[in-house]
Parts: sequence; C-alpha cells; structure tokens
Amino acid sequence: MSDPIGVFFDRLAGGGYERLLGKTAGTIRFELVGDDGLDLWHLTIADGRVVVSREAGDADAVIRTDRAFFARMARGEAKPLTAWLRNDITAEGQFRYVVLLERLFAAPPVARHPRAVAGDRRARS
Repeated sequence: MSDPIGVFFDRLAGGGYERLLGKTAGTIRFELVGDDGLDLWHLTIADGRVVVSREAGDADAVIRTDRAFFARMARGEAKPLTAWLRNDITAEGQFRYVVLLERLFAAPPVARHPRAVAGDRRARS
C-alpha cells in the first residue's frame, strides 16, 4: 500500500496550475512527528503553482502534527481547520495558511458537490 503522505505531496508537486491558489503566495513547512523522528516537507506557493521540497527552510507558517494524523488528512478523513480547532494540528506564523490548507487536502471520501446535492433534491420534488 502506498504512503498517503508521499502521495499527497507528489500530487501537489505534479498538479500544475491550481486555480484555487492563483492569488496565493507564501511558504508552509509541515513538521510531521513519527516513531522514526521528524519528517519535514516545505511548500512554496506562487502564481497557482506549488513547489514541494524536503528542506528545512524558513516559512510563513509552520504546521505540526503526527504522521498518523496527517495521513488521515491526506486521505480526506479529517479536515485541517477542524483539526486545528481540536488541537490535532498546531500552527505558528500566519493563520491564513491554516485556512488555505482546506484547499490543499482532498474532500472526505463520501463528500458530494453541493450542486449535485441540490440537483438531487430538485429531481425528487
């Protein structure tokens, strides 16, 4: 089975232009704590593109959590903003990047687009 964390960051790095990030510029460092130590991932976001590296550089925001919980977020099983409110992740730096995380992570596995839901209701009426 593939590592959901690696898959998540590979998807970000290879995704090309991301419309939802078109007006965003900045850096986020993820510090993931595991049994084998600290795992660092560094994102640079500019002009709708994301560059991923494993270097420990300065960042506008630093997000910390354990590897297991981050894997849940990467699979869409947990939402970043809710996780921050519950203290499952911690953040330092600019708070707007915590909110931005909602755009980077996958939707929950059972999520449906609001238009599809509204369309379903109209079809039943």
